Parts: sequence; C-alpha cells; structure tokens
Amino acid sequence: MLSLIFTVLFVHVAIYLVNTIGATTIDSLLWHLYLKLPTSTSRKAREQQRKKQEAVQLKREMNNTSSQDEFAKWAKLRRRHDKSMEEYEAMNKAVSSQKSSFDWAVKIARWLSTTGLKIFLQFWYSKTPVFALPPDWFPYYVEWVLSFPRAPIGHVSIQVWSNVCASTIAVVGEILGAVIAQALAPKQQKQQKQEAAGAGAETNLKAEELD
Repeated sequence: MLSLIFTVLFVHVAIYLVNTIGATTIDSLLWHLYLKLPTSTSRKAREQQRKKQEAVQLKREMNNTSSQDEFAKWAKLRRRHDKSMEEYEAMNKAVSSQKSSFDWAVKIARWLSTTGLKIFLQFWYSKTPVFALPPDWFPYYVEWVLSFPRAPIGHVSIQVWSNVCASTIAVVGEILGAVIAQALAPKQQKQQKQEAAGAGAETNLKAEELD
C-alpha cells in the first residue's frame, strides 16, 4: 500500500520537525501568523500595542516635566498615563487569555496530527501489510519479526515500518545537521576572527589615547 507507506513516512517527518524546531517556536510562529488575519483578536492585539506605546510616550513626557515647576501639566500627564495603563492592562489580560486558548488548541491539533495520527494508524492498520517481502529471501523468524505484531507472515507490519521511518529520519537529520554545521563553520570562524581583530584594535586605540 503505497499510500500507507508515504502516510507513515510523512507523519514521522512532521514529528521530527516539531521535535527539532521546538513546539514553543512553532506555537509562537502560528500565533504571529494568526494575528495577521482580520480577526477581533488581531484588532485587540494592535490596540494593545498602541496603548503600550502611548503609555511609554506619556511616561517619557512625565519624566521630562518637573512636578514642581509645571505641576498642572505633570498632573494632567499623570492622569492620562494612569488611564492608558489601565486600558493597556485590561487589553493585555484579554489578549493573554485568548493566546492561552489559541496555544491549547494548537497543541491539541499538533498532537492529533502527529503522535495521535501515528497511534491511530498503528491501531487501525495493525493487520494490514505495508508491503510484501520477496519470497524465500529471509528465514521464517526474520519474516515473523518484520510482520510483528499482527501482519501476515512474509509482510512488513505498520509498527515495524513506523520504527524504520523514525530511525531513518533521525539518522538523516543528524547527517544533514552535521553537514550544515561543517559548511557554516568557516564563516563563523572568519566572523569570530574579525570580531576579535576589531576588539583588539579598539583596545589598542584606547591604550594610545591614555598614553
């Protein structure tokens, strides 16, 4: 069953990517993408940022205004700042609550589409052979292991194929990571040398100025 072969493979690729990139990073990226959509949550998030900037600006103006020499102006700025902060905190609480609900929904969807789907496939297709082995190529005990637990003898079970996919993807991922790290190493070393040279030149310049 070619569809089952590739379905299991793609599920394990997705699981590997989630584990490699990190669930928190993926959740944060999806949240920022969600805020780009024309929803009530995105409007609240934009208003929240606007109120935050407004509160910061008012705080700066308060700091630049003398509370003794310009008390009337300072008091007016203080009232505006307090009101802006109250509105910001209320919006921040609402957006944070919606973000928590969004994160929970994303976690459920991610589990259902990766680990949950893997478990379902292994249960539903436990008796279905993924593909047949060439006849008379392997001894009986090898065929029995490859068909474990419930596939017909002489075929590969979905559990065995799932383990093969997971192991292969992990090995390929480590190899690709090593190759990429090897390719980036010269650039990183060159950058470190340039930073070290720049720091050394700056130190020498300061020493000359002191002399």
